[in-house]
Amino acid sequence: MSLALAADVLHALLMDAPADDLGSPAASEAAASITETVVQRLEDLVLGELEPGAELPSEAELAARFEVSRLTVREAARSLQARGLVEIRQGRRTVVAHPNAGPIGGYFTAAVRRDPRQLLDLLEVRKALEVHIASLAAAQASRTDVAAMELALAAMREAADDPMALHESDIGFHASLAAAAGNQLLRFLIEAMEEPLRASRMRSLRGHLARGGTVQDVIEQHARILDRIKARDPRGAAAAMLAHLEQTARDLRAALTLTGLDTGGDGAR
Repeated sequence: MSLALAADVLHALLMDAPADDLGSPAASEAAASITETVVQRLEDLVLGELEPGAELPSEAELAARFEVSRLTVREAARSLQARGLVEIRQGRRTVVAHPNAGPIGGYFTAAVRRDPRQLLDLLEVRKALEVHIASLAAAQASRTDVAAMELALAAMREAADDPMALHESDIGFHASLAAAAGNQLLRFLIEAMEEPLRASRMRSLRGHLARGGTVQDVIEQHARILDRIKARDPRGAAAAMLAHLEQTARDLRAALTLTGLDTGGDGAR
């Protein structure tokens, strides 16, 4: 049975069915099955045939190709948009989205908004990624990569008295570091953590200052990472990054404790 015929059968069933049956499991499952099939075929088109930035065929063309209604095509496109695969533009054709970390970032942001203590879990994710990223960057960073990190570090020094500017420069340093690793997926994952880490950096700095540390301490931690990268010392860069993130974890726990949140002491939550 073609998708078009299946859709017609489903439509007939819904038209003939009593009102109480329209929301029946059978009708809902049939509609979902057709939509899921179109989602899969549209995903195959987006990932297998089209390049980022390319326009998809019109809704009418896709409906004819897949033998379904335009409404079903529209629902499938919205499903792909929610996953960051396409961009739906009002009055214009849908386009293939460039790879981005938006969907993952949304999950991270929601998690830490529900429970700020999950910033500690996010920090463990950072350890798993950024220690390796520092090692990769030390092995293969280009002059351009190093220059970008130097600029970010200089911006941190200039923003020592401006917490918001300091945090933005801090984000820029880690983003430049991830780019220097030469792995696009690692860079996307770091990008996905940028928004929730804004809150993390604000909290950890407060914790650092409360524990007797200074802004200059934080800046110098980044300087040591960059120094090992410039020295082409992967192990040293990884060790410097680990030391930085472990210090950040202690500062973050202190900050969360100041707000009355139980962080489970010095160990993992």
